[in-house]
Amino acid sequence: MDHLITLSRTLVGAASLKFVRSMHDRIEWNNQLTAILGARGVGKTTLMIQHIKMSNQIENSLYVNADDFYFAENKLFDMANQFWKWGGRHLYIDEIHKYPDWSKELKMMYDYFPDLQVTFTGSSILDIYKGSDDLSRRALMYPMPGMSFREYLEFSEGLHFPAYSLEEILQNKVRLPGIDHPLPLFKQYLQNGYYPFYQQPGYQQRLRNVINQVLETDIPAFTNMNVSTAHKLKQLMFILSQSVPFKPNFTKISQQMGIHRNQVADYILYMEKAGLINQLRDRIETLGLLGKVEKVYLNNTNLVFSIAEGVPEIGTIRETFFLNQMQANHQVTASEFADFSIGKFTFEVGGKSKKKKQIDGIEHAFVVKDDIEYGFGNTIPLWAFGMNY
Repeated sequence: MDHLITLSRTLVGAASLKFVRSMHDRIEWNNQLTAILGARGVGKTTLMIQHIKMSNQIENSLYVNADDFYFAENKLFDMANQFWKWGGRHLYIDEIHKYPDWSKELKMMYDYFPDLQVTFTGSSILDIYKGSDDLSRRALMYPMPGMSFREYLEFSEGLHFPAYSLEEILQNKVRLPGIDHPLPLFKQYLQNGYYPFYQQPGYQQRLRNVINQVLETDIPAFTNMNVSTAHKLKQLMFILSQSVPFKPNFTKISQQMGIHRNQVADYILYMEKAGLINQLRDRIETLGLLGKVEKVYLNNTNLVFSIAEGVPEIGTIRETFFLNQMQANHQVTASEFADFSIGKFTFEVGGKSKKKKQIDGIEHAFVVKDDIEYGFGNTIPLWAFGMNY
């Protein structure tokens, strides 16, 4: 237990507060049980440690990683009990999905220690929801995406800009004081700005390592897959990366992979929930029923650049960026007439020479153009949608 406290104090003391994700201010940190969920590498651990430092409650706070060797011989609940008896009131548990029976023991903490605030993270959303039956009424769940273009500008350039609502973006109200030409920075972000560890050497290789860990470890652990099945996941990821965006033909893919078409659909759903891909559906999910999948994309543009053989198709990059950024706060569906719909709004995404012919006569329709710095009327610059969160 002593080494856990020492490690926690060391990590908190070393944490930098120079850049803190905007997600921090959206979390109700005083809730009794709080979950921060998201894909590998989006910054959950850093955010949690930064919060401890910012809270000025270091003395009665403890950060632990559920994968620590300590928990090979000791139970999470027993550790929480001892911490609480010592006066601890704020417990932060990282990578909770790596601990057996985590759901059961979190529920016990909730029931036995009503004045102990527990915040936990999970890299695999699959695992968290798999065990969340008893926690769904107790825990506040916060999905955490990677960095927006707005956050990237703050992280890389030290310039703070407010988040803009969709309505403000569509009214061309986005302003970047201090940045005369956003396009060069936007191009950098598309390749290297979604994950906060982009500044570390060997970013592209680190990103490929993250992909491999998700495919080889996270998803197989959740689905009880064997090694050969994990290889199928990597094969499917390669097929998707060479084809996105595309309208899925599960029968064709299943024949190519030598598996049943229902398995293809399951694998793609696992990969979506793990933060590797996005499925664009024809309607919003209702009553637990998913809409028909119209297109499959990789989750974000950094993944596209990391996996692609050669230079990715620019149209793919543009559509991937739009979907990735907007789905953080909105439900995005396929449009019958253009590329995307968000509520009553319709969007056609393209380059600066994109014409309005496709959306002529459609109410609340917009052309989203890459390679333009500022918008006018119903023409909106693509980069502006990265100011959404």
